[in-house]
Amino acid sequence: MIRVFIVDDENPARREMKRLLAAHSDVETAGEYASAVQALEEVAERRPDLIFLDIQMPDRSGLDASAQLAGCGAAIVFVTAYDEHALQAFDLAALDYLLKPVEPERLARTLDRVRHGQPPQGESGGRVSPDAPAPVAESMLCPGDRIFLRGQDRHWFTPLSAIRLLQSEGNHTRVFFGSEKPLVSRSLNALEQRLPPQLFFRANRSQIVNLKCIVSTEEWFSGSLKVRLEDGTEIEFSRRQSRLFREGFSL
Repeated sequence: MIRVFIVDDENPARREMKRLLAAHSDVETAGEYASAVQALEEVAERRPDLIFLDIQMPDRSGLDASAQLAGCGAAIVFVTAYDEHALQAFDLAALDYLLKPVEPERLARTLDRVRHGQPPQGESGGRVSPDAPAPVAESMLCPGDRIFLRGQDRHWFTPLSAIRLLQSEGNHTRVFFGSEKPLVSRSLNALEQRLPPQLFFRANRSQIVNLKCIVSTEEWFSGSLKVRLEDGTEIEFSRRQSRLFREGFSL
């Protein structure tokens, strides 16, 4: 069983989280608290595996309390109506960051990460119990998800749909969105395994494009396609991928 604490100063929010968790037979609500102070008083005795923690609470913010709460070995998932604290939350090694209203599918993916001992979002490592099962393949992202990107000097929490292009650079990947283009320490092949195919398409060996960002296509050499993205970037699809593109998207 996954023993869970729910910490939120709003009773309706706690009630809704309990309702969502009730759909998972291996989850047990070990404690329900209206403040982080109350949760801190009982965390050592009740020893939860996972704490759903609101950020904005009157007595003490979830961000301030997270280090002490996590000291008992529990994973922390921040649950809030605001996304501006996401970067700080992930710097505190939060397992995940859920936006209210919490979607059942999104919660299910978070619980799966707990079941499989996966590391916090944005981290390449993480605290895994010696008794936990070996990590499995990371779950597929959904088009409506927001993702945490860790660059060399800055971090971003951006909608997945805002990414227009991913480009391989050795064992790293350049991610293009808005005016940003951070280099992240994941290979293009590894990232492709998590990208929803209804939104992203492999153009060639080194590039993946967001289908919604394509504004035009034209026939190119040897049966290939040249594609123009909304920012003016031109991408040449390989012959094989051009054929798959035509087969998949032609009327």
